[in-house]
Amino acid sequence: MKLRKVTAMVLASMMVFSMAACGSNAETSAPAEAPAEEAPAEEAPAEEPAEEPAEEAPAEEEPAEEAAASGGGNIGVCIYKFDDAFMTTYRNALQEILEDKGYTVTFMDGKNDQAEQNNQINNFIAQGVDALIINPVMTSAADQIIATVKDAGIPTVLINREPTAEQMSAYDKLVYVGCDARQSGTMQGELILDTPNKGDINGDGKISYIMIQGDPENVDAQYRTEFSVKALTDAGMEVEELDLQRGDWDRNKGQEIAQNDLSKFGDEIEVVFCNNDDMAIGALQAIQAAGRKVNEDIYLVGVDALDAALNEVENGNMTGTVLNDANGQAAGAVEAMEALLSGTTYASGEQSIYVDYVKVTPDNVAEFK
Repeated sequence: MKLRKVTAMVLASMMVFSMAACGSNAETSAPAEAPAEEAPAEEAPAEEPAEEPAEEAPAEEEPAEEAAASGGGNIGVCIYKFDDAFMTTYRNALQEILEDKGYTVTFMDGKNDQAEQNNQINNFIAQGVDALIINPVMTSAADQIIATVKDAGIPTVLINREPTAEQMSAYDKLVYVGCDARQSGTMQGELILDTPNKGDINGDGKISYIMIQGDPENVDAQYRTEFSVKALTDAGMEVEELDLQRGDWDRNKGQEIAQNDLSKFGDEIEVVFCNNDDMAIGALQAIQAAGRKVNEDIYLVGVDALDAALNEVENGNMTGTVLNDANGQAAGAVEAMEALLSGTTYASGEQSIYVDYVKVTPDNVAEFK
């Protein structure tokens, strides 16, 4: 009997324990089940925000071009060489404008090596830049550059060195922004025609000149060389070319060429034409070393209106120069780039945007300083 009672008590205790254990399991699993039941409710709101961005995504992608156009994109800029005085001014202006607009911009120095620049362009494309601004090392490389950016579908602005209209027509997301070099050459000739004797200092009825050219492969150098002299002949003046030498836009080479020519031709030289100011400043050093005086027994003109040249014009050591508006061109290049990023395309024959040159003389030089 006692044994049965004990057994009954043990069984009863086991049943109570079992029930308690079941109750405990029910309590611990209840919270687990509650979240499980609430999960759909939680997921539903989670899905709603997820759906809203999903619906808005196209709207964000649609104005992605617009967003890029208003800043925030990655821009690659290729400069033919960093130590060119004019392109340094241009590069600084580009950097300031692009960064002020919120773009991330990377500049590469082509080191006057087209193969090097080609690699830089390919690297920019591989990095996925939004647009390219390219100052070609060689105008003759335009076909290759245009084919490369076209294959990649990258909106591209060419600056400073202009390909032909036919070359640019191969790609409608391509535009050139710069100046018409024919205008700068014409203005150089006009600066000489504006002198009291129209460049004929010795009065022999002809203008005897030397021409210090940039890179003869560059269309700007070609046009400045041709049209500076054409302005004289169009005005009825007889001209005599004493020498034409390649100076590669370099001050030291300008000085060397002028020095050699002054030694060879002496007082026969009445006018020194230089395709840019850096070479003109080099030529000025040679002129002064030879004991000649600009605007009295020789005339000297350049192009670019660099600060150093403006000082020389103001001091009477240069007859004049022609403003190659780096700031205006940089602003125009960025404006054209943003138009391309917003989806604008350019028809054949309408892919060149020009910024006017301006003649700089002692009378107006103060306006440009």
